[in-house]
Amino acid sequence: MKLPLPLARRAAVLVLPLLLAACAAPRPPAQVSAPVPTGWTAPLPHGGSARQLAQWWDASLHDALLTGLIADAQALSPDVAQAASQLAQVRAQQVAARSALLPGVDGQASASRGFNQQTGGLATTAQAAVQAGWEIDLFGGNAAQLAAQGERVDALGAQWHEARVSVAAEVAQQYAAWQYCMRQLAVAEGDARSRGETARLSGESERAGFTAPATAALATASHADALARAAQQRLQCDVGVKTLVALTGRDEALLRTQLAAAPALKPEGELFAIDALPAQVLAQRPDVYAAEREVAAASAEVGAAQADRYPRLQLTGNIGRGWVKTGQGSVASNTWSIGPVALTLPIFDAGRRAAQVDAAQARYEAAASRYRGAARQAVAEVEQALARLASTAARSSDAGRAAAGYRQSFEATQARWQAGLASLVELEDARRLQLASETALVALEQERMAAWIALYRAAGGGWSRGEPGPAPVSVS
Repeated sequence: MKLPLPLARRAAVLVLPLLLAACAAPRPPAQVSAPVPTGWTAPLPHGGSARQLAQWWDASLHDALLTGLIADAQALSPDVAQAASQLAQVRAQQVAARSALLPGVDGQASASRGFNQQTGGLATTAQAAVQAGWEIDLFGGNAAQLAAQGERVDALGAQWHEARVSVAAEVAQQYAAWQYCMRQLAVAEGDARSRGETARLSGESERAGFTAPATAALATASHADALARAAQQRLQCDVGVKTLVALTGRDEALLRTQLAAAPALKPEGELFAIDALPAQVLAQRPDVYAAEREVAAASAEVGAAQADRYPRLQLTGNIGRGWVKTGQGSVASNTWSIGPVALTLPIFDAGRRAAQVDAAQARYEAAASRYRGAARQAVAEVEQALARLASTAARSSDAGRAAAGYRQSFEATQARWQAGLASLVELEDARRLQLASETALVALEQERMAAWIALYRAAGGGWSRGEPGPAPVSVS
């Protein structure tokens, strides 16, 4: 069947924009490679078997207080709130970008009264119309903008999770630091009590004439030094509590009561495991995923900038109804139109559009570089945490034996001193070695716990691709 020529022309006018819309401006690859090693060089806990990290606070540490503190801190964190705000903004921009692909419809209404030359008298004129406009996406510029905003929604959703993981790691570090600070305080206070007893016995011996005044003065000075050290350690613990108050917003008096009732933080064995290959860890890092999505968004924006250099086509139309009312009666009329079809051809812009393409390409290259850097940094952070874990594991048994040996030596020297077979200088030397070894043992345990928390954060904190971000806030 052959269409009449006028009808064929009309069909061609309607179909041509759709055919042109199938064209798309070129853009660089949406994904770039990030070379990573084939395996970890540092030893893997549990041999590298995979486990979920998201709830390892409960599963491994069995500390409900820590879990609650993390939840409170995440709810109050300005970083988490800022990430949620940025995500809400880009979601709104995504809606705006989607609207550019669809026709826009506006309604208009007007009314007036005055002298009408056609009727030769006063008349009331009113009209109402619906107007539609559609910029046909000839070269995919609007579609590219929509794709860019969609990639940024995914990126900012991952950054919101990254902020939550960072807050969880920070609270855990502060909580662990307070726990180990209290253990160091217990060591310092025990040492102060021991030195105080030595000073008391030395004073009694001096008064009895069996100890020189200089020796008794040494014992008194040693006791005073221990009291000052304990006071300094107590200050550090108080600062730790106040830091937790600032992070979580809890009442300080209530938090101190809760901390006093909390179980001692004594993790046993391996707290969790990571995947064997760096590529698998990179896949579960929200910051790396966000950087990857930014590359795709920048690629789409290059396509949008390229499309802006090509012709633009806009189709408009309207439908309306008008009324004219006079003393003799009223007349109504209907109007409609399709068109005009407006074609805009860029001719001269002094290089503005070309510069926009260059700028978009530069942003793409920067995004690709940031992605590769984020991937390298992620591998480095996991390697560093694994190295610290391996080092603390290797040193723990030696540090334990050293502390036990110095403790035994001090107890033997103390017994000899009480029997008059050792000098106070020997006793103080043995006490100094014991204090240093016990302090080092607690510090080593704190270092190992810090390495576990760093590995938790470096391995993504249990985040997985496709995990939803915060729900959009509806405004009624």
